Amino acid sequence: MNIESINPWTGRVEYRYRYMAEAEVAALLSQAASATAAWAERSIAERARYLQNAARVLRERKPEIAALMAAEMGKLRSESFAEIEKSAATCDYYAEHAADYLADLLVATEAHRSYVRYEPLGAVFAVMPWNFPIWQVFRFLAPALMAGNVAILKHAVNVPRTADLIAEVMHVAGLPAGVFSVLHIDNAQAARVIADPVVRAVSLTGSERAGRSVAASAGQHLKKCVLELGGSDAFVVLDDADLDRTVAAAIASRFGNAGQTCIAAKRFVLVDAIAERFLAAFVGAAADLRLGDPLDAESSLAPMARADLADALQTQVEASISAGARIVLGAQHQAGSTRYAATVLDHVVPGMPAYSEEMFGPVASILRARDDADAVRIANDTTFGLGGSVWTGDRERGDRIVRQLQVGAGFVNAIVRSDARMPFGGTKSSGYGRELAAHGIHEFTNIKSVYIA
Repeated sequence: MNIESINPWTGRVEYRYRYMAEAEVAALLSQAASATAAWAERSIAERARYLQNAARVLRERKPEIAALMAAEMGKLRSESFAEIEKSAATCDYYAEHAADYLADLLVATEAHRSYVRYEPLGAVFAVMPWNFPIWQVFRFLAPALMAGNVAILKHAVNVPRTADLIAEVMHVAGLPAGVFSVLHIDNAQAARVIADPVVRAVSLTGSERAGRSVAASAGQHLKKCVLELGGSDAFVVLDDADLDRTVAAAIASRFGNAGQTCIAAKRFVLVDAIAERFLAAFVGAAADLRLGDPLDAESSLAPMARADLADALQTQVEASISAGARIVLGAQHQAGSTRYAATVLDHVVPGMPAYSEEMFGPVASILRARDDADAVRIANDTTFGLGGSVWTGDRERGDRIVRQLQVGAGFVNAIVRSDARMPFGGTKSSGYGRELAAHGIHEFTNIKSVYIA
């Protein structure tokens, strides 16, 4: 069976891959197994040099990588450049900080000496999504490698060339054979990889459905698992918010990456006192977005990555409208097209997909709240718990509200985003475990207690 790399803007099939045969998968797993011990024995300083090399190669090849991201999943050139730089910066970050994060932690006990030691697990198998095809990989790869693990990647089927380009970057960076491998495999093959004794841990970023499947496989075989799943982040606007700043942030958060972001603002919870003013300014700014060729510098809204995803989004929109949501902007979509214009639905309430489901595309849901307490209630009325933001002229007020949000990342007067310096992950149906910062590198270590009497 073939994997097709389809350009979202032109609709052309750019490249065809075939899924790997079992013998090819077995050979790569064997190579990873052979590389495991030698990589774990390398010093942190040695591992850091490879990560620094990778950062340099990413920056040197930025135009080439950005063009490929546009061709495979439709990302705007400016957004691609930012993603590549963020990935390179994360390589540099872990190269600099891993030694501190992995240092033995002395513990005061009655022993002569006692401490906590962080040891690599072995091979980490990552199942990664298409929406940030470079960043999502390096978000797991940099800490996993610096912890002394080898890494195996199954990338999303619509970005196979990006997966191979990442492998090429790591090869040019000098990484030894077997330390990073790419598998072009289907879901059934992925389940068999999880079961393989070579693999000691699994990292997945993807949908709730994919998370349940991978977690079940990992659990069956007693493999540690980190899951970063979907989100329906609330963007809470209080009555004293700076309107201009808040609207600009709302546009960036909802429509960046064509709205195909787990931590995008999706539910705009507006306190009644500011709702109409915010909505008028927000709709005006959204209407000005230019849907266009990702490589055109004038484009400000990218196409969606796949036509089936756009069609599924439209089904959610139409069901919400049928249930009473009011169209304020957009909501017109031609079936089979990736070109989905900015859309805003007002008066979204429980019982609508736009209220309870993740809307993974350029659709904003407007929810009305009476006051601060009602805004918190609405924000938390979701099965998801990835991120959320609060917008107010009073930081202390914002702090009080954000502490009440049931999320893994709460932001005040800033867009929810991932940052190598801060742990990242969710709660409830948004998954478990953490990536980035010290927490992220510790996830893929054996946290060993040592007691010397």
